[in-house]
Amino acid sequence: MDKEYLLKKWLDNNLSEAEAEAFNALDDAKLYNEIAEEAQRFSGHHHAKVPAFEALESQLQNKKASSINWMNIASRFAAVFVIGLTLFLFLNRDNTNTIATDLAQKETITLPDNSRVELNELSQLTYSPSNWENERTLNLKGEAFFDVEKGKQFDVNTEFGKVTVLGTEFNVFTKDSIFKVTCYEGLVQVSYNDAVTKVPAGSEFILKSGTAKKSNIAIAEPYWLKNMSVFKDASVQAVLLELESQYNITITDSITANTLRFTGAFEHDNLNNALKAITQPLGLTYEIINNKEVVIHNAKD
Repeated sequence: MDKEYLLKKWLDNNLSEAEAEAFNALDDAKLYNEIAEEAQRFSGHHHAKVPAFEALESQLQNKKASSINWMNIASRFAAVFVIGLTLFLFLNRDNTNTIATDLAQKETITLPDNSRVELNELSQLTYSPSNWENERTLNLKGEAFFDVEKGKQFDVNTEFGKVTVLGTEFNVFTKDSIFKVTCYEGLVQVSYNDAVTKVPAGSEFILKSGTAKKSNIAIAEPYWLKNMSVFKDASVQAVLLELESQYNITITDSITANTLRFTGAFEHDNLNNALKAITQPLGLTYEIINNKEVVIHNAKD
């Protein structure tokens, strides 16, 4: 059988019984199998499919010399390494990168086109770097701020909808059944529930409980990038939950008025200051038991 034909079938792991017998009879069969075994070191895949037969054949042309010397051995190992690396890159062409953050952790990700992503706590970002030049698409769970370099269409997929841009700065929040997109520069497009809306710089889109609305903003970047949590007419319970999350603490309280609402902010790097910012406007007091436990009382308690 034709050697080139057998090699291509071998690379595709598609040899019939008769073809396998003919392949194993080739003078170089042992070396080919050695290369395949070495390639396994680079990837967990067991069946390598490499379309570039010519690239493989060119690496093997000088491996038939019968005399063995140190130069031949060095060349042999170099060929094994090159082919193994080629197989590794091919086998991992569809691999994805996944970055996830824990409680009170943030992460900065630089994408292949130098676009930047700031990933907030308890969030996850997934994208494929190998195909990034052709398709700038990623998946987001949680919250992230994007500073996108100009270029091809840039898509952020979430469970609630898709955000599409060409180059801009924007923030995406997807938690607790809330989908919020805030645009700080340029223009973004939000697709959700078979509807499409444009969000220009200085505005934000919010989808909550099936209801969508747009509003203006007056800030240049998300507050969480400045290590601040900001609230507008929020329940005191929601504020305390956020405080627990940011400082990894447990809060017990004896607040009797469940209708208390909070408008303001607290910082992420000083627990005492954060507690003052929350309790004083609401007429509450607090006690730090240890670094992991806080008790909040009504002022009259």
